[in-house]
Amino acid sequence: MANLTELKVGQRAIIKEYHSFLPHIKLLEMGCLPGNTVELVQIAPLNDPIYINVNGSHIAIRKSTAAKIEIELL
Repeated sequence: MANLTELKVGQRAIIKEYHSFLPHIKLLEMGCLPGNTVELVQIAPLNDPIYINVNGSHIAIRKSTAAKIEIELL
């Protein structure tokens, strides 16, 4: 399985699970739930953070956090 950092701009995927014992509550509140579709919108100039679209909301997250989110490419 891939993680969120492996997406290319414009690619979409389905969130499968988190690779962390404590899920990031803030991400869960923003809609990053397993089963939701996510799209990579943009990568910041210094490659961190990345901007994703989940349920119509654009969210900026660090690559270290994105690496803990397992996805399935569409």
